[in-house]
Amino acid sequence: MAKQTDYVGTLFDNSDSNPSKITLAFTMAGVALKQGHSATVILMVDAVHLALPNALDNVDIGDPFEPAGELLEAFIEKGGQVLVCGACMKHNGVAESDIDKRFPVISGDDVVKLLMGSKGSLQLN
Repeated sequence: MAKQTDYVGTLFDNSDSNPSKITLAFTMAGVALKQGHSATVILMVDAVHLALPNALDNVDIGDPFEPAGELLEAFIEKGGQVLVCGACMKHNGVAESDIDKRFPVISGDDVVKLLMGSKGSLQLN
């Protein structure tokens, strides 16, 4: 189940379409945590493919950014939540049984509730 957070980032691209947006999404979410805010990253549209285990292992855009896989692990370790749009998964042929078990699947209603209840958001589309 998704918990409401101060910061919500929504990510729409996968590692093939735009690795820079992936890196920025997890960098900014990590910054929110460092500043003492709670934070969420929602994977939507093509970004649902990033919910597959090890999907970020080869995403590294270089200095001054850390590799996306490391950003993800640090984000989760520090209490961040990664959520996945269920309708987007269905549309993209991604089965819930295939995704990282740490990533809850949410509905469109959940997305709107999270965005409306946050103090700030960043959409990377």
